[in-house]
Amino acid sequence: MGVGAVGARAARQLQFLGPLDDLVVADADPARARAVADSLGTPARVGTAEEAGDGDVVVLAHPGSHADAASAALAGGAQVVSTTDDLVAVQQLLALDAAASDRGRTVVVGAGFSPGLSCVLAALAARSFERVDEVHVAKVGTGGPACEHQQLQAVTKDALDWRDGAWETRRGGSGRELFWFPDPLRGVDCYCAALPEPTLLLGAFPRASRITARAAGGRKALLLARLPKLRREDAEGTLGAVRVEVRGAQGTALDDRVLGAVDRPVVAAGAVAAMAARWALDGRLARAGASGLASLVEPGPFLAALADRGVKVAVFEGGSHGAPAEAAAGRP
Repeated sequence: MGVGAVGARAARQLQFLGPLDDLVVADADPARARAVADSLGTPARVGTAEEAGDGDVVVLAHPGSHADAASAALAGGAQVVSTTDDLVAVQQLLALDAAASDRGRTVVVGAGFSPGLSCVLAALAARSFERVDEVHVAKVGTGGPACEHQQLQAVTKDALDWRDGAWETRRGGSGRELFWFPDPLRGVDCYCAALPEPTLLLGAFPRASRITARAAGGRKALLLARLPKLRREDAEGTLGAVRVEVRGAQGTALDDRVLGAVDRPVVAAGAVAAMAARWALDGRLARAGASGLASLVEPGPFLAALADRGVKVAVFEGGSHGAPAEAAAGRP
């Protein structure tokens, strides 16, 4: 449901991940749905939102809230994969946890680049520790126009940081901090924003004392968010990156681990959404209910499968307090 930049790529990726009996493509723009279905070929076909909602797995990739569509899909017995990166939409989907669990179905929340890939990276990094104390996520770049609009709006809204057992509100666009991403992006200033990663990752790491997320932006993003006519929207988005730092304890030693990825967010988001849908079809998700990917997948096999689709991970070898001495990209 929704075949814009991310949805169309997710549909195409699904065709490469295993056999499909039917692939129903639905969009608010019938001409766009028809063009995507024609480009995909058999078994893709144009259908209504109601037809799409009757599938074994429903991938929600349209703008706006996904809660109503997810509830309808659950009522029809489907698994649900949502690509939303909106904090309020994520909170609404997580509220479906009991309804999904009662039906033995899963709602995968935030199955995109960030959140999505960022959550899987956090889960992989956490495997290095017996106890996870902190998780910090930073992102740069956007997917298609809808993703760009959402990130610009997020920088204008208050961020929610998890700190010592309670939520702490931070003003959007504040808290400037330099983060290092894999080449070629390297050092980028990032700021507080209404991002959903802390909400999603708290479910995976309930004992963590701090969970934060930051996005590139700042004053320029605030200006563009208020003056949308000045924005130059790119249907394919920009080059982007995500960086995840996990701090914790292994025995008596305290340490940290930093992972990252560079790709076009629209490309990576489509691959993550498709992979989540395939795992749902194959019964490989860890639990019923509504959760982010950090709680639902084995991070190693999931990232290895993504690497086969061209989405690679970088390990920061030089520590977390400056530019990495070396970033080694490859299979996790």
